[in-house]
Amino acid sequence: MQKYLNERQVSDLTGIPVQTLRNHRCRGVGFPFVKLTRHVRYPEKDLLEFLESRKIETSDSLETRPNS
Repeated sequence: MQKYLNERQVSDLTGIPVQTLRNHRCRGVGFPFVKLTRHVRYPEKDLLEFLESRKIETSDSLETRPNS
């Protein structure tokens, strides 16, 4: 079953203030979300994929990664 996070949980996870999350939603940018009546929820899977897609690899992280 899909897990959904409220804006406080997303704020705690990402360090982005709740008001900034709200501003992003109004501007149509930021994390994918679902609006159910007046409640906003962020699908955890989509949020983690969104964050992963913006990950920047550094030379240090590539050097310390075990060989596959």
